[in-house]
Amino acid sequence: MTDLTGEAFLVLRSFFFDRQGRSTRFVLRDKRNTQDDPFDELIHSILSERLPGDCSCIKAPGPLITPDIVVLRPEPCRTVSRGSLANDLERILAMEVKKLERTGRGDIARSSGLDYNTTPPCGTVRIYDHADKPVDIRGFYLFVCQETVPGPERTYVVSALAFCDGNLLNEDFDYYLSVVGARKKAIGIGSYGDGADRERPMLIFANPLGVPLLDRAATLIHLRSDLTTGMPNLKRIGVIRRTTKTKEGRKFYCYRVVGDAPSEATEFDVADPFPTPERQEGTQPRGRFRLGISVPD
Repeated sequence: MTDLTGEAFLVLRSFFFDRQGRSTRFVLRDKRNTQDDPFDELIHSILSERLPGDCSCIKAPGPLITPDIVVLRPEPCRTVSRGSLANDLERILAMEVKKLERTGRGDIARSSGLDYNTTPPCGTVRIYDHADKPVDIRGFYLFVCQETVPGPERTYVVSALAFCDGNLLNEDFDYYLSVVGARKKAIGIGSYGDGADRERPMLIFANPLGVPLLDRAATLIHLRSDLTTGMPNLKRIGVIRRTTKTKEGRKFYCYRVVGDAPSEATEFDVADPFPTPERQEGTQPRGRFRLGISVPD
């Protein structure tokens, strides 16, 4: 069996870019409500139609459910224990989709940190089987820069794409579980006691498309150094190293479609390339509404 991340990457690369690596246009249906996501629906449709016949692609059954998509080979999944699925990318993987825009200067927006709302990114995520028993599987994140282009209404292109191992962003599964599990909320607050504070975390983690090396291209980022074995359409183009808080090193390998990677190019090797602003523990107060007049004491 082949690695499902490689299969998914090749499918998405061929849909959003032509053979010369130029962005291709696509049209999205209208967005019906705040939680509705036509682009996630498009990704599900592309993978469902174009992945190998032994693969299935399942979309989250409703809003506010993570991950967005699970790709699996159903029959091979039925032949092994749930524990063995935790690191088997030939059988199953989770996919979360993150859409970005460009600034007026043409840079990727939020390059120094992207909002992950109430779910931290992680290289392992938890889903549940038909019997409602937890199944921990590998998590990957699809980052795209979606841009509007001239043409019929709601016509877009993807100008940058990175499909990356969630461990590139965070490998602390215990922290992930502590956030996505049930939490207490403050109730009975306010003058009349009918208010509540959900006390939800709002999380910011790295944005891979903020790295110039990954912009304006389609890249797969993986822990395996030998992904080209059995997948000759891929070419390894470089290495991203990350340093943990305890000063341990991690290596992730970057791949592109063979035609997107010049044969004579030397592989890059970069350490901690993600731009990160200096953070402070205190939060900023709400913006102030200022009148255009002075009021006497």
